[in-house]
Amino acid sequence: MTWTERRFARNGAVELAHDRLREGADGEPLLLVMGLAVSRHWWPGELCAAFADAGFAVARYDQRDAGESTRLPKRAARGNPFTALAAGRGAAYTAEDMADDAVAVMDALGWQSAHLFGHSLGGVVAQRVALRHPGRVRTLTSSAALPSDVGGLGAFRHLRLGTLAKFARVKPARDREERIAAGLAVARLVASPGYPFDEAEALERITADVDTGIADPDAQSRQIGAPWSGPSLAELRVPALVLHGTDDPLLKPSAGRATAAAIHGARLVLQPGVGHDIPRERHTAVAAELRALADRAPGSTTAHDGLPGSEGPA
Repeated sequence: MTWTERRFARNGAVELAHDRLREGADGEPLLLVMGLAVSRHWWPGELCAAFADAGFAVARYDQRDAGESTRLPKRAARGNPFTALAAGRGAAYTAEDMADDAVAVMDALGWQSAHLFGHSLGGVVAQRVALRHPGRVRTLTSSAALPSDVGGLGAFRHLRLGTLAKFARVKPARDREERIAAGLAVARLVASPGYPFDEAEALERITADVDTGIADPDAQSRQIGAPWSGPSLAELRVPALVLHGTDDPLLKPSAGRATAAAIHGARLVLQPGVGHDIPRERHTAVAAELRALADRAPGSTTAHDGLPGSEGPA
C-alpha cells in the first residue's frame, strides 16, 4: 500500500495537506475526514486498503489546525478544548470554513463529488459538508461522532466525563519523545475494549506525524469551538450510515443514535466491543457497510459481491 506525494489544496489563506492511495485509484472517490486535531496519518492503513479493495479511490487530508495543514492564529485566551465546546463558539474560523476545506480538497483532486467518511470530529465535519454542499456528496458515513446539531452544553450528555478528565491530563509535548508518549496515551484512551490494543500499529501512525504532534489544546479548542450556523440534520437527504461503538470510552452510543435519528433514512450500526477507534478486526466489515451504502445510492451502477456483511446490529 502506497500513497501519492503530499499536495496542498487551498481555501482562502488556508493550505490543506492531502494525499491519495495509489491502489484502487480507478474506484469511486472516497474522502476521509479525521478527528480532533490529529493528522491524516491516524487513518489505519489496513482500513484504507480495505476501502480500496471494496472499490473506492481513497484520499485523506489534514484539517486546518492539524498535521501539515495551516495552523491558525489564536485569538482568544488559552483554554481547555472542552471549555470551548461548552461555550459553543470559536475564535479563528467557523464550522462552515471547515466544511469548505473538504470541498477545496475535492476540487484539488478533480472530484466533482465523493463519498465522505468522517470519524469523531471528522464525522461532524462530514455531516456539515453534506448539509452545506449536498451536490458534492454521494454518501455520508459518520463514525463515532456527535450529531452536528448538538452544540454547547448539550453535547455533554453524550460525553463520558471520566474520559474527558483523562484527556485533560495529557500534557502538551515539548519534544519528540513526549509527542510519541502523548500520542500513545491518546490511542490507548480511545482504544476498543473488546479487541486487542495494537501498539505497533498505533506507534506507526503516531510516528508518521510526530513532528506536528497531537497534544495542542489551542488547535483543539479552535476546531471544536468553531460555530455552525448552517442547516439542521433533519434537512439532510444524502444516503447516510452511522457507525458507533457500544463501548466507546469517549462518546456514549446515544450520540450515534441521535445522529441516525436526526437524518432521514440513515442506517445505524452499533458495534459491540468497539471504542472510539476502528480496530483491525472491524476493517473488512466497515468497508462492506460503506460498499453497501454506495451501491444503494441514487445513480450507482457498480455492484460488488462477496464482501461479508456487518456484524453489528442495526
